[in-house]
Parts: sequence; C-alpha cells; structure tokens
Amino acid sequence: MALPKVKKKKPRAAPRTRRGDKLQAPSWEGWEEWTGQSFHRHKQQSRDFYYYNYKPADLFPHTWKWMSANGYTKEQIKNAKAAPSYVLSITAAITAKQLLDGMPDFNKKEDEYWVTLAGTAGNIQPATSFLKHRIEECIEKGSKIVKEKKTEEKEKANVYVPSIQERIREQTYKMCEDIDEWLEDWTENVDKFDPKGFDFKQHFQKVGTTQAHARKMKQMYENTLDDFNDLERFPTAGQLKKMDELEADLWQQLKEGYSHVKKGDIKKLRTAMDGLNTALDFIIDQAKANRKPRKSKPKSAEKLVEKLKYAKVNDKFQLASVNPVDIVGANELWVFNCKTRKLGKYVASNIDPTGMQRGNSGLQVKGTTILGFDEKLSVQKTLRKPDVQLKEFKGAGKVALRKFLDDIATTDTKLNGRCNLDTILLKVS
Repeated sequence: MALPKVKKKKPRAAPRTRRGDKLQAPSWEGWEEWTGQSFHRHKQQSRDFYYYNYKPADLFPHTWKWMSANGYTKEQIKNAKAAPSYVLSITAAITAKQLLDGMPDFNKKEDEYWVTLAGTAGNIQPATSFLKHRIEECIEKGSKIVKEKKTEEKEKANVYVPSIQERIREQTYKMCEDIDEWLEDWTENVDKFDPKGFDFKQHFQKVGTTQAHARKMKQMYENTLDDFNDLERFPTAGQLKKMDELEADLWQQLKEGYSHVKKGDIKKLRTAMDGLNTALDFIIDQAKANRKPRKSKPKSAEKLVEKLKYAKVNDKFQLASVNPVDIVGANELWVFNCKTRKLGKYVASNIDPTGMQRGNSGLQVKGTTILGFDEKLSVQKTLRKPDVQLKEFKGAGKVALRKFLDDIATTDTKLNGRCNLDTILLKVS
C-alpha cells in the first residue's frame, strides 16, 4: 500500500529575531589589516545581513543604545523615540548597530579605494556624520510630538480605560516574565539548563492564570520551535539539487543560522516547551469542563428564511410563491423550477402529525437550503406539458397530490435542498 503523498513545506527565509534565535552577526575583528576594497564589501554585506534578517522594529533600539553610549541625554533619546520611524530610517539604525559591533567610524583605506571607482564623487564621510544628522532630525521632530502629546493629555478630561483584551495581554506579559527568565538560561548556558526545572502549576496558581491568559501565552510561544522543526526535516543533498536556487539557499541559511546548536540542546528546549504547553492546555481544558453550556436562542421563522432565494412570481407559467415562513416546521413542500420544468416534493424526515411544531420536527431552512427532508421520499420529475400539468396540480386535493408525481411518466431524481431564483414555492402542508 503506497503511503499518501505529503505536501512539501517550503522553508522560511532566514530567521528573524525571536526568543531562542542566535544568528551569527558579521564580525569586524581584524579590519585594520583589510584592504579598502575588502572593508567596503564587508560593510555592504553587513548592512544587507541586518536588512534582510531583522525587522525595523528590532533594529531601531540599537540607535537608542548608541545614543546612550555617546553622550545623549535621556530626554533626547525619549524625543528621538517619539519621532516617526521614517525620520530615522532603517539604514541609520543598521549603522548604529555596526558601530556598536566594532565598525570604525572612518577607514582611510576605504576612502582611498572609493575615489578610484568610476562614477563616484567626493570622499567617504564618517559613518557618524549620517547617523548624527538623522538623530538630530528625530530629536527635533520628536520633541514637537512629545509637547503635542502632553498638551493633548492635559486637555483630555476622561482617563483612558484599557479594553479587556488589552488588560489580559498586559497581565499575560507579566505572568511570562519568570518563564522568559527561565528560558533565557537555555540561550545563555544550555549545559546547566534544566528543562523540567520550572513548576508551571505552582507558578500559574500564584499569578492567577485563567484560560484567557493561557490562550494568549500559547500564541506567544507557538513559534519558538518552528525553526528547529524545519531543521529536523532538512532535505538531502539530492533533494537540494532538484530545488531552485532560492529555495535551496533558504535551506542553507537556516542550517548555517543554527550550526552552533546541538541536537541535545534542541531536545532540552523541546522538553521545556512541551511542559509549558501541557500546563497551559490543562488550564484551558479545565475551564471548558467547568463552563456552563450556552443556551442558543431559537431563531424566528422570519430570520431563518431571510436569505432563502426563490422566485416570488413567474409570468410565463402564471405562478406565485407561498410565504417561505410557512416552510419552517412543515411536513411537505412542493416546488417548481421554471427553468428546468421540474416539479418536486420535499417530505420531512421527522413528520409532525399534530402540527404542534415540536423541536426538530418538520422541514427547516438554513441560508438558501431546505433541511430536514427524507432523501428517499423527496424527489422531482420533469413536466413535459407544464401548462397542463400545473393546472391539474392547482386543482388537485390532498388525496390526488399523494400520487401526483407517480402519474408523471418521466424519470424521478433526488432533490438536493437547494433553491434559487428560478424556484417557485408552490404549496406547503
């Protein structure tokens, strides 16, 4: 027996900053010995590395860190943060990160190489010239925004009340602080990390975790093992050759990004996350077990049939539909399709002989579909002489209607419950 084919999952691009990630950042060690060309290319490759592997929101904090280390005041940093992100630009944030990592502000060899290139003009400027210019613009525009916000806050008479979801989210962040600190040990000292060293039950009881908090936590930690799951299904050399260049390169980036992580280390993290998810699932399941079942409010017949599609009248056959509200709870429904000339009869699977409209008895309607009919007894036949046969149908009584379809000499087909704008609702009983 052949195994079912499993759809191949495409690898994701190089990992963005997430809990547990350890990308190898470009190193500037030994730059003094590089040629101007080597330095220039490394600088460009370093910029590309941060641009393609990190989100802007992950890079901007490096600017504030660089400002703090270079004499800017807390107020200036606060104002710079308040400015729109486009004022600073991701390029400036990457420059701050490069400087923090050991890139020199200015390299004379690079400048000498730059002026030899065709089409270039002027000299290489110190990296801080561009960065400081951007920061000054941020401080200027951010200070105005901060002042405007202060003015608005004074003018507001009502104190902002956070929504329930915002409160739950904020509470969840606080509940995760101890868990994050514990998981951080895996990143910093995996050899001493104990995957079973956190008492989730005691912690959740202590901080008062509810099922709403547990659901938020599961969302926060759900992607922690994604990259490691991809590594476990890393394609073979033969499979990589069959891939296009981009897809194969994505797999290689993923492998290189985690080349320093051992299988045993991944197993520890997986054990830790399994313990966390088990504890969270217990809280959610416990809440479900204690939850009182919600009583559904019965819908009126008018509400049930409001989306039903049917033809109110048909001039060709001189027909008019009955009120569709009468279908709900009925034992029989006669329909005629003006386009296909098919006459059909729906018979309820659960007959209500007394007409007391007991629960789940008679025909029902959901959207554009008739429900609750007997599939064997509910059939339709094509009328060869619709004008004559429809006239006979209108004049037939209850007894005659019982065998009306049997007397039509055409092949019967099953009804599917669907109605459309060509359907006339002939009779309900």
